[in-house]
Amino acid sequence: MNNDLISFAPRAQDGAALRAAFGRFGTGVTVITTQTETGPLGMTANSFSSVSLDPPMILWSAALRSKRHDIFAKAPHFCIHILAEDQGPLARHFAGQGHDFSGFDWQEGPHGSPTLAGVLATFHCETHAVHPAGDHSIILGLITHAAQRRGHGAGLLFDQGRFGTFVPQDPQ
Repeated sequence: MNNDLISFAPRAQDGAALRAAFGRFGTGVTVITTQTETGPLGMTANSFSSVSLDPPMILWSAALRSKRHDIFAKAPHFCIHILAEDQGPLARHFAGQGHDFSGFDWQEGPHGSPTLAGVLATFHCETHAVHPAGDHSIILGLITHAAQRRGHGAGLLFDQGRFGTFVPQDPQ
């Protein structure tokens, strides 16, 4: 057994250790947007993954405790935005609240979902299915339109509670 590991049994009443262990997996950062009856809505998420090329599908997870969960779980369309390394303020903003789009450059995209400017890639989706998964819902999207930034650009990453970016190492 590896003596550098702290072993534990996850318990529902104390999720701090499990959250810390999950935090060891660095992820990319996304903002999900949709259009509602009262205007645009956004939400920061790092629980994004590609699922399939044929048909083109993605998934992301929304926490049940989020005030925005029900709106996104019922939305017929949404857009995933892959954030660039300099978009930490955008990620922090939509992590805290989702109705205020002032100060951010955006336009209406296919199916009406807001498309934020300056991101590395966008995936406009029709909601394909929503599955219960513990304290989250897994939202599957069928990609109807995708775009990516020309040229190169580093993505915004989230690791152990911090935003950062990938720093390439010299080959040895």
